This record gives sequence, C-alpha cells and structure tokens, in this order.
Amino acid sequence: MDKLLTNRSAFLLWLTVSWITTAEADIALWQLGGSGLEWAEHDSVAILIDEITTPGAIQPIYIQPDRSVFSYLTNWGSWTPRELGYVDGERPRVSGNLRLVDGDSTSYLAPSSGASPDGRTFTFDLAVPVPVFSFGFYTPSQGYRSDGNSLREDVVPAYELYIAAHNPNEWRQIADVQENFRPVVRHQFPRQYVRFARYIRRLSRSLEAAQIEALQISSQEIWAKGQAYRGTIGDFEIFGEGVPLRAVYKTRIFDLGQKVNFGRFSWAATPLRIVDGEPVEAPDAPVSIQVEARTGIDPKPDIYYEFTDMGTRIPVSQQRYQDVLKNPSGAVNVNDGQGGALTLTTRPKPGIRAGIEYDQDNWTFWSVPTFESGQTLGLRSGSHLQLKILLNSEEFDAFVRLDSLWIETSPTLATSVIGEVARLDDPQPLRGVAEVEMGATTEFVYDVKAEVSAADTGFDALRIRTGGPPAFKHLEMGIPLRQVEASEVVESADGLTIRLPERLNAGRNELIRVVFAAEVFDFAWTFDGQALDSQSQSLPQPVQSGDVSSDIATNTLRVLASSTTQAEKIRDLRLSTSVITPNDDDVNDLLEIEYVLLGLPRTVATRLNIHALDGRKVATLAAGSQKSGLQRIRWDGRDASGALLPTGLYLLGLEVEGEATVIKRLIPVGLAY
Repeated sequence: MDKLLTNRSAFLLWLTVSWITTAEADIALWQLGGSGLEWAEHDSVAILIDEITTPGAIQPIYIQPDRSVFSYLTNWGSWTPRELGYVDGERPRVSGNLRLVDGDSTSYLAPSSGASPDGRTFTFDLAVPVPVFSFGFYTPSQGYRSDGNSLREDVVPAYELYIAAHNPNEWRQIADVQENFRPVVRHQFPRQYVRFARYIRRLSRSLEAAQIEALQISSQEIWAKGQAYRGTIGDFEIFGEGVPLRAVYKTRIFDLGQKVNFGRFSWAATPLRIVDGEPVEAPDAPVSIQVEARTGIDPKPDIYYEFTDMGTRIPVSQQRYQDVLKNPSGAVNVNDGQGGALTLTTRPKPGIRAGIEYDQDNWTFWSVPTFESGQTLGLRSGSHLQLKILLNSEEFDAFVRLDSLWIETSPTLATSVIGEVARLDDPQPLRGVAEVEMGATTEFVYDVKAEVSAADTGFDALRIRTGGPPAFKHLEMGIPLRQVEASEVVESADGLTIRLPERLNAGRNELIRVVFAAEVFDFAWTFDGQALDSQSQSLPQPVQSGDVSSDIATNTLRVLASSTTQAEKIRDLRLSTSVITPNDDDVNDLLEIEYVLLGLPRTVATRLNIHALDGRKVATLAAGSQKSGLQRIRWDGRDASGALLPTGLYLLGLEVEGEATVIKRLIPVGLAY
C-alpha cells in the first residue's frame, strides 16, 4: 500500500487538471443564449420570462401596475381535470372558463338559470407567486340580459374574495361583500406574493331576498321559469408590481446528435434592481439562479400505454395516447399483467388509456438543483438533454438576468459503464440493497463492468465517491476475477481513485472489483463512480447502477443506513403504496404510513421527514404527540412550501423523540404522475 501511495504527484496533478481545463479538443462547450442557441426558439415552458428586452439573455418579466397579471401569462389550462402532462408550477390554471382571464369583457359567460348561484367558485393559479396588490372583476362593457337590462349594470350582488401565496389550502380572505352596487370591483391590499386567487358568489340577503325566500321552498323554483340569476362577470383582474418570486424557463428536449459525457454547468448572469424606474446593476440583490437537468438516450422521457383485449398493457405512441385513446371510467380492480394490480375506472380493453410511466431505464430523473455556476450535476451520459431554470428573487424590485449558459461535453469513453455495491460480508442481501449501521466502518465490494466498442477510447482509472475517508483494501480484475496491483491509489477525504494496471478498451473488456472500507453517515448514500482517462482531457463517464454479475445481487450503487438500537422502538412500518401519484384521480393521491410504536414511557413528538436522494430535507410533517400502539401519518407529495415535488425516489425518515435521543426509521417511496 505504501508503494502505491508514495509516487502520486503526477496522478494528483492529472486529477486536478482533468476538472479545470476546457481548452483541450476533447471537450466542447454546448451553449444556450449569448452567441449560442436562442432562448426564445428553444423553450417548452416560459412562465413570466422576458426573452425580448435584452437580446441573447432572459430575465423575469417586471409586472407593471397598470396591466393585469393575467395578460402576462399564456397557455392557460383547466384546473380540473388536470390535463395530460401537467406539472405543478409550469402552467397557469383556472377553474372556470378561460374567457374569464382573456382581458376581453365582451367574451363573458352569459348569465344562466338553474341551480342557485350561491357558492359558485372560480379559482386562479398564476403558476408562481407574484407581487400583487389588487384582485377584482368587472361586468361586460356591452350587451343585454334576456330581460332587457344592460349587462354593464348587471352587478354581482354579493361575493367573497381570497388569496394564497403558496398553498391553495391556506386561503386569506380579502373581501366579504354582502351588498354590491359596483360594476367594477377592485379590492386592494398591501403588496404581497400571491399565486392563488379565489372568487365565491354569495346571495345578498338584502338585494336577493325574494330568491332566498324561494330557495327555502325549492332550490330550483325561482329559476324554473327561465329567469337567469343576477350578476354577470366580463373578466377578472389581478394587479401587481415587481418581479415574481421565481420565473420558470424549461427548454425543449435537445438532440445532441451522439451520446456524450457532461461536465460543468456554467453561466454568465447580472443581478439588477429597479431604481427610479430603470434597471441598474446591484451585486447585493437577493437573487439566484437554479438549474436542473435530465438526460436520456431517446427523444421521449415518458412511456404511454394502451390496454389489450387481455387486460395487459402495451406501449403506444404519444400521439395515439393523446388523440385516439380514451380515459377510463367506472371502478374495477385488475391484474396489470406485470405482477401488480391496477385500480381502474372501466374494464380494460383496446382503445382505453392504461397510464403513463417515466422511462427511467432510458432517462434520468431531474438532477439535484445547482445554484452556483461551474458545478457538475452528476448527469448520466446521454444523447438527449433538457434543462429547467428558475430565476429566483426575494425582493419585489430585484431580479437576475441570465446572459448565457454553457455545458462541457465530450465523447463517451465507453458504450456503457455499470456498477453495483454490497457489503463484503453480505453480497446478496435479502432486500436487494446493502444495509449498514450508520457511522460504523463497513467493508464494501464495488463491481464495475464496461462495454467498450472499437469507436470508444476506453479508460484506465476509477473514482468512487465515499462521502468520508475511505480505506482501500484491494483490486481485482479479469474474467474470472483475480487480485491485481493498482498502478496508483489516492485516498482523499471523501473519495477513492484507483489507476488500473491495464487500460480497458475494445480488446480488453474485463470485470473490475474494488474492495474498500468506509463509514456511511447519511440515511441513504450513493457510491457514485466515474470512469477516467488519464491519457486525455476527456470528461469522466459516470458509472450507472446495473447488474454486473451474479456475485452481487443489489444492482445499485446505493446503500441504506440506520441505527439498529433505535429502530427497535418502531415496528411493522408499512406504506399504503410504494409509489404515490398525486394527480387528483383518487388513486394513490395520498400516502398513508402505518407503524407500531413500542416501549414508549410516555407520549412523544413524532414527525416525518422527506429527503431527496442527495440527503436534502424537502419536507417535514409533524404528527403531534403519539403513544405506543398503532399510528398513522399521511403525506400528499408536497414539499415544505406546499408545491408538489418532482417525479423521483424519496426517502421517508420517521422520527420519534425518545428520552434522550431521536429514534429514526427510514424507508424509500416513489413519486410519479
């Protein structure tokens, strides 16, 4: 070992240079904005994004106080049912007719007869929180009712208005008007962030006394003769001033022409503040840029299914799914033909939609967001790329302009590089994933298999991210595996790099096994790996989870950690579903976590923490004080701000406060739409 670690200066220099240079011909820069691709020509979502003011750059739209916020928003959708492909926060919505937000009072909803108007509700979702100071509505500018009265004077007799900043379940009332005589209604309040607004029609006890009296006899009688109820709304209006809390830009899916490795994501940006009506540079502005990315090896990240006459599912094109197939209706439980069960609303047959699934075999989930330029996102190699960019601001009059964004790319070193990890003493765990004692030194076996074609350059080193100081044990290579001596080994504070004695190329596709010891400090840890080429400045190629050999039965680079002594207080932890799908179809919209608490001397505080796979806590649910016995907690798939989380795998950390410590139990759950 000492021999391996002594002469490593040149190897360390190469490791450093491989991350900081882009001047070599092996690395190319893919650019969006500036002198690269046009922002406006390559977006799939643009919520309050200004692509015009500064050529080659994007920035949030600055809301003007004399223009309705609705007029800045496009691509409105219906509140219910959610349309195909809806993603929370990426499309404005209205529960009612779109004519109510089009800015044209002549396209009003005609008054109608029938049931009582009391309680009729319209709800608006601006997609993102916007600085707002006024919410209201007005009557049509022209036209007449069936009784001959002018629509301009057909005011709404009584109503309530509500606003919410982040969560549509946390309304704040701003108006409760029981007698209204105004055709133009505008309720003002201190400027604040508003995403949701709601109108509720009420009956006026003074202006509609006859109708209320008739309703006590029959809810239909007063309108049975065809008399339309009072109150016609031409349009709703929301006024504000300033920059949204976040502006959203999502690119279309780019076809890069070939499979590549990805390096650092960098950008040029300018923080600004509006002073005396003009933007000026403001380095202290509380603004940020948030970038996420996902990669794939085909054009579509979703798989669309149709039922067969046998009740099983077959993949179909997106066009057929959207334009030809019909939604199910009725309620039937059936076998899905793949070892599971589906709760359907009609009997499965050809012509019926059988659901949409994320193609996680060919596409990555969205990456962990980065807020700093020059960072890597840990992306898997791919031929297709999509970006999601948030321009965030914590001040009404401050914003950031994104001038350009560029990404390092280089050709792949191999057609594929897959790996899996397990405990050395338990290579085939019963649950299919390595489980370790948190904080305890554990020996791991890390297997890697590469497929290298004649067109690939190959690689001669591996890097493994351990999260803490590792201890290298030995290296094995070949088919069958045999122990060999590594050319170089570098143990750092959070990783292990091994230079192989032989280069892997098309003529030498061998198995690689690294045995090392490390501690796991997080509930879930992924031993991310990279294949490296020390002979060039090509970007590292990520090691993907997969089935390397029958020796190890995890097929993953992830391990789970827990404290066995603490976990004994929590038993029989069960989930109502392994995948929560909060898409308002009444099927797995809520996740119910059921468990038994044992041996607690008193009632204790219990909470559920939801973690992303990188360890970030994205939500916390307080369950209050609980005692020994059967207990339950429910989760609706939302983060701490009330927004629905992206599709992916999350870790639920159940925490129960004990006498001196916090008892924890961890379990994974998927989220999909």
